[in-house]
Amino acid sequence: MKTIGIIGGMSWESSALYYKNINELTRRKLGGLHSAKIILSSVNFAEIERLQHLGDWTQLGEILTAEAKRLEQAQADFILIATNTMHKVADIVQNAVNIPLLHIADATAKELVKQKHQKIGFIGTRYSMEEDFYIKRLEGLYGLEVITPAKQDRDEIHRIIYEELCLGEIRPESRETYIDIVNRLQAAGAEAVIEGCTEITLLLKQEHVTVPLFDTTLIHTEAAVDEALSSI
Repeated sequence: MKTIGIIGGMSWESSALYYKNINELTRRKLGGLHSAKIILSSVNFAEIERLQHLGDWTQLGEILTAEAKRLEQAQADFILIATNTMHKVADIVQNAVNIPLLHIADATAKELVKQKHQKIGFIGTRYSMEEDFYIKRLEGLYGLEVITPAKQDRDEIHRIIYEELCLGEIRPESRETYIDIVNRLQAAGAEAVIEGCTEITLLLKQEHVTVPLFDTTLIHTEAAVDEALSSI
């Protein structure tokens, strides 16, 4: 079994779900008392969020690179960044270490292609929805057509993530807001919707909408377990 290195804490709410998912999936595949071999390096999200707000992605890249190097030195076989947004610096991190980084957008895109979806709705933080590091990867490498919500909806999605979900607050009225936004994406032609922030799955489940949801947290952890068990 390979050892999974996780850069977490962004937020710890979703990192806890990463740990739970990976171990549950490992036990499901291997049975008995099996669990995953994990090394978790968890950052202070207040520092990360401040630098995001300032747009200081250079320093953010340096912080995550340092964490990745620690995981490599601790003998992790590959790395996960347990957040969608911070994949903005994924290439910088990958170039700094000699072990693979399992990219969340790649894992998600492969599932979408496998299920033959082409026009995709995307919800996440403002950074992920409005900058090109994530969506252009989906379009350029996998041929997907990605649509995002209107600006007012993007602003509200972002606010709920940082002011509620990252604090572990699950509010029914915010769920209704997300449902309305997803329904508008479906009406605009989305065949499926990516939950492109690891906290969104805490609020919005498949049972709440009719369009297929692609939970990036679950997809990323499934890909990690597949990789970890590939040597068995």
